[in-house]
Amino acid sequence: MSRDDDLPASTPPPTRRLMLKGAALAAGALAAAPGTADAAPKPKAAPFVNPLVRQRADPFVHRHADGFYYFTATVPDYDRIVLRRSRTLNGLATAAESVIWSKHATGVMGAHIWAPEIHRIGGKWYVYFASAPAESVWDIRIWVLENADPDPFRGTWVEKGQVKTAWETFSLDATTFSHRGTRYLVWAQHEPGMDNNTALWLSRMANPWTLTGPQIRLSTPEFDWECVGYKVNEGPAVLARNGRLFLSYSASATDHHYCMGLLTAAADADLMDPATWSKSPVPVFTGNDTTRQYGPGHNCFTVAEDGRSDVLVYHARPYKEITGDPLNDPNRHTRVQKLGWNPDGTPDFGIPVADTAADRSEGEL
Repeated sequence: MSRDDDLPASTPPPTRRLMLKGAALAAGALAAAPGTADAAPKPKAAPFVNPLVRQRADPFVHRHADGFYYFTATVPDYDRIVLRRSRTLNGLATAAESVIWSKHATGVMGAHIWAPEIHRIGGKWYVYFASAPAESVWDIRIWVLENADPDPFRGTWVEKGQVKTAWETFSLDATTFSHRGTRYLVWAQHEPGMDNNTALWLSRMANPWTLTGPQIRLSTPEFDWECVGYKVNEGPAVLARNGRLFLSYSASATDHHYCMGLLTAAADADLMDPATWSKSPVPVFTGNDTTRQYGPGHNCFTVAEDGRSDVLVYHARPYKEITGDPLNDPNRHTRVQKLGWNPDGTPDFGIPVADTAADRSEGEL
């Protein structure tokens, strides 16, 4: 996106022109100027290839003003943060991968390096991730890295420390967004005294690593589909469209029961009022026996190379059967497909597409 980590606009602003031009050139041709009698049709975008990146869970893609897609995700060893970039989404599959940070040998940030996200805020790069002390691997908290270099593959990643929330309890899966001039953090955390694993929380931010003001609970696991194996709401992702904010999240255990729910708020409402947010009573994205994709979740949103078409990025496994703890099974693969829209302006997630298949629109983005 061309603005520092703002939510995607419904149509690309003028600052995206160079990005769109680059995408068209990569496709092999520029569309003829408007009004030209013999204008050639715009080339189709290449169909998405799935899985996009194997053994990369909790994927996050940031489309930046330089025309690149930046990709990071959880690795099966839970020991480092990796980064790739490509001018196309499909190109992320073969893009070189760099380790930009590794866990500490002892102490904090020494275990369970989970769910990194890369964001561009105020002219700097930030990575949000979850980790635990090497000596207490389930005391998982949210941490932040900062890099002032324009190129996140260069410069120094500085540890800005832990995001301090209201309690010192299990917390993870932080994402940040800016809306109407205010920056927010959404994350998952266990609330003391509550009979669940994690709920979703929202707070304003004083800076990219510090919360300010009240912290409100957006959602708790309450429906049966949110409570299979574990009572979980986690992995939030935010998209602004059609006068509303849509906040997707993941629920239940990380096996084939993992699925996605959706919260909705009016874009002009007070986001810090819990009553602003409505919750779908049914999951919006689940495993599918026909396409043989199971446990889809921990998604993010991006846009296709045309700068307009919304794309759903998520992970899933190609089988149900898992021996032992699902967290020890490495085959949660990063996947992409077009995000549809219903006539009422709400997102249509569809079903997880099959492996090696184009998305539901045959790649016509």
